[in-house]
Amino acid sequence: MDSSVERRLKLIQAHLTPDADGSSSRISANPTAGEFVHDQTYSVVLPEKLQTGKWNVYRSAHSPLKLVKRFPDNPDIATLHDNFVRAVNNFRDYKYLGTRVQLDGTVGEYKWMTYGEASTARAAIGSGLYQLGLRPGGCVGVYFTNRPEWLVVDHACAAYSFISVPLYDTLGPDAGKFIVNHAGIEVIFCVPSTLNTLLGFLSEIPSVRVIVVVGGIDEHLPSLHSTSGVKLLSYTSLLNQGSNNLVSFFPPKPEDVATVCYTSGTTGTPKGVVLSHENLIASVAGMVVKLEFYPTDVYLSYLPLAHIYERSFQILTAYCGVAIGFYQGDTMKLMDDIASLRPTIFASVPRIYNRIYDGIISAVRSSGVLKERLFNVAYNSKRQAIIAGRKPAAIWDRLIFNKIKDKLGGRVRYMASGASPLSADVMEFLRVCFGCDLVEGYGMTETSCVVTSTDIGDHSTGHVGSPNPASEVKLVDVPEMNYTAEDQPYPRGEICVRGPAVFRGYYRDEIQTREVLDEEGWLHTGDIGLWLPSGRLKIIDRKKNIFKLAQGEYIAPEKIENVYAKCKFVSQCFVYGDSLNSSLVGVVCVDQDVLRDWASSLGIRCDDLEQVCRDPRARAAVLAEMDNVGKLAQV
Repeated sequence: MDSSVERRLKLIQAHLTPDADGSSSRISANPTAGEFVHDQTYSVVLPEKLQTGKWNVYRSAHSPLKLVKRFPDNPDIATLHDNFVRAVNNFRDYKYLGTRVQLDGTVGEYKWMTYGEASTARAAIGSGLYQLGLRPGGCVGVYFTNRPEWLVVDHACAAYSFISVPLYDTLGPDAGKFIVNHAGIEVIFCVPSTLNTLLGFLSEIPSVRVIVVVGGIDEHLPSLHSTSGVKLLSYTSLLNQGSNNLVSFFPPKPEDVATVCYTSGTTGTPKGVVLSHENLIASVAGMVVKLEFYPTDVYLSYLPLAHIYERSFQILTAYCGVAIGFYQGDTMKLMDDIASLRPTIFASVPRIYNRIYDGIISAVRSSGVLKERLFNVAYNSKRQAIIAGRKPAAIWDRLIFNKIKDKLGGRVRYMASGASPLSADVMEFLRVCFGCDLVEGYGMTETSCVVTSTDIGDHSTGHVGSPNPASEVKLVDVPEMNYTAEDQPYPRGEICVRGPAVFRGYYRDEIQTREVLDEEGWLHTGDIGLWLPSGRLKIIDRKKNIFKLAQGEYIAPEKIENVYAKCKFVSQCFVYGDSLNSSLVGVVCVDQDVLRDWASSLGIRCDDLEQVCRDPRARAAVLAEMDNVGKLAQV
């Protein structure tokens, strides 16, 4: 047998699970195949089962024969706690967490907390929680938007083996109440605005024993009745209590639960995605294989930390020693924060990128014929150079594009897009204008974020790239939708993912867990994809009737249709949307009898129903009734 084939055979055997009798799985070279790995440039293809399986499992070309579980350069990092300990040891005096919001609420220049200072704070917060009776495995709710304290609390949870559970307003108060009770949250960190929401249903969340108010002053906090059994204190007070009596860390094990992230479901009841430390480390370690961040980088944090997209970036930036500047909490003032921070790394969602694109196009079109022509010449020249792999002429940046780059502070070298698809024309436009890598990723909470992402240096568009080196991906036939692996010219099917980054299941929900995780560990995403040449994945459809809007919001159209069908004027309702737009379209068929009765009661002639439908009063009445029904259902 050829020596190269023998080496490949030994490598594959090294990663096989032994048979029950202890012997290695039997595998032999197939002389007619010649190769055990089929190179697809960005991905490699492996057989699902070595003896009988089809060649349908795709892995990253960066790590074809072994899925990444740990950071290649630091394999001893097995937990989020390990990750932050290393960051503190390596970057103790480097800037870490920055905010413009001062203690009195005013906004100024960024003030920074170093990695070492954040480490001290997390030890104090964790010690304070332990003194209040929280023990390893206890759940901590985090109920406020991005700010330095969010990460300090998260690091404290990791250091003392507490489980963090993000809470956010977009799921609604009923969902928030459900999450607190379902997860059995004992401590909630909030801000004054979210404290009011909590106090509104405090008697309905009996597991909560402590509420910590970030940005609150003890003297100004409301008094709780002694029968509530809840202790209310400020973040500063907890910090001081913990500092005065530090408790040793309770480091977690890799398999321990790090967080439970709740996501919306088609039934309306949030699902708790259970992610372990090893899940999150594997996912980010895979990301590190495909990109490089440095301690000189600066990252802007404004995407919700309650979502896995931003959460994974926080783990990644800590590993690399990056400085993280937080926005002031108002997306309408985001550009002001960008101008002050001047980030080098910018992660966003298509809705923001579309807004940037529209703003540039609008400015160009209103600049006059001569300047518009100059822009088009510069754009086309730079675009052709990038496609050809040449260095674009520097004059175009000096004349045109540096002014555009200044919109994001002038230093951005890496841009990421996720949560929903970014249209190909916008991606190409931004790559040209900003002259930096723009990487698009596809993933979900259940996979600890990234399943696939475009590769740096790949300037093609219209796909979501190759697998995360921590995951393997296959497409499964969906015959009822006419998608099969035998489709020409490209294989199509439901996207399934397996690997160390895949979650262990939904919290206290075995039924829904079994619906998405099969016996062999494959997560069935419900998304339909196809493999493009060179091993890149393209999302083309959705198996389940649920999708994301451009801002990343999940939409279950059938649920909305069922709500509005309860409106007395509505006989049928159809809701449509897609991931390239930020709003939905609804088509409503009115109940003719109800509309006629309504028109008659107001003295409106209803000989012609079409004419009644055009009447502004009829439209206003139907819309008002639908609004009322929607509000009652919290749609």
